[in-house]
Amino acid sequence: MNFHGIILGLGTFLCIGLFHPIVIKSEYHFGVKCWPVFLVFGIAGCIGSLFVENIYLSVLLGVFSFSSFWSILELFEQRERVRKGWFPKKPEKKHK
Repeated sequence: MNFHGIILGLGTFLCIGLFHPIVIKSEYHFGVKCWPVFLVFGIAGCIGSLFVENIYLSVLLGVFSFSSFWSILELFEQRERVRKGWFPKKPEKKHK
């Protein structure tokens, strides 16, 4: 039996599943101005994927990197979902 597809599929599922709440929390706390962090992680994941010899780790780093890139778009879409009222907006700080 060949479990490579199942293992990589599970890793991909978990990676994408983890990015969903990360995007929501990032937009809530930092807004869309944190998009460069996702870009840096995406680039780092691509570079890591090129140099890691283990095929599982290389593939999962690739999935991680492109999930990071996709999260940039999702940050801006999350801002629109908040604007529409689908997600809570962070309250403004009150000045004394």
